[in-house]
Amino acid sequence: MGTTKNVDMSSKEMKVKIVTDPEKKVGDNQATNQTNQNSDSENQPVEKTVKPKIQKVRSKKYQAVKSKVDRTRQYDALSAIELVKKLSYSKFEGTINADIEVKNTDVSVEVTLPHSTGQQRKVVVVDEQVLKEIEAGKIDFDVLVSSPEFMPKLAKHAKLLGPKGLMPNPKNGTLTTNPAQAIKELAAGKQILKSEKKQPLIHLPLGKTSMETKKLIENLRTLLNALKGRAVRVILSPTMGPGVKVDIESV
Repeated sequence: MGTTKNVDMSSKEMKVKIVTDPEKKVGDNQATNQTNQNSDSENQPVEKTVKPKIQKVRSKKYQAVKSKVDRTRQYDALSAIELVKKLSYSKFEGTINADIEVKNTDVSVEVTLPHSTGQQRKVVVVDEQVLKEIEAGKIDFDVLVSSPEFMPKLAKHAKLLGPKGLMPNPKNGTLTTNPAQAIKELAAGKQILKSEKKQPLIHLPLGKTSMETKKLIENLRTLLNALKGRAVRVILSPTMGPGVKVDIESV
């Protein structure tokens, strides 16, 4: 029988080296780092960019005349117009404008003011010569009147005339079988007033600051009568100068 040798295992040290998967280690570290980054980003306050409000700087002249207006008061028509005349500080003859807030954004009214506003409007009737000028991009008129026979030719220029509000339309009297009559009415001051598309506002020049106050009041009264109770608020202002609130009932 062979001799059995006893081996003393206690005299030897066994070193065990644990080797981890390199790819797994890198992946785990990346995941851990990403988690830490996400956690840090969640804890950090979110910065929002806020655009500063641009405040309109008024001139010294404007500030001086503004102090003459009581912003909390609604003036009667006579007092309002007289005050607006005094508030105008332009070197040229100013225009008194009416800014009217109405009840909704689909207001459209026809009005002919009894007195000229001092605004000269050039009215032309479509003919072959006018068509040539439109084709060349020459627009030197404020109102365009047409008979139905010219509408097919004008339709080609709808993209040019439409945005300018110059496309003839039967609703405002510029598309008619009697252009001569339309010219006469428009020359007398007939116009169609429409509220803005996005805001219930109508803007209209009432006349020049040099006009008689009585005539300006009559223009304002005619305008409000045409609106038939749909006016909510009226503010009168000169070309250069602050606005004045008007008591509608006084008109």
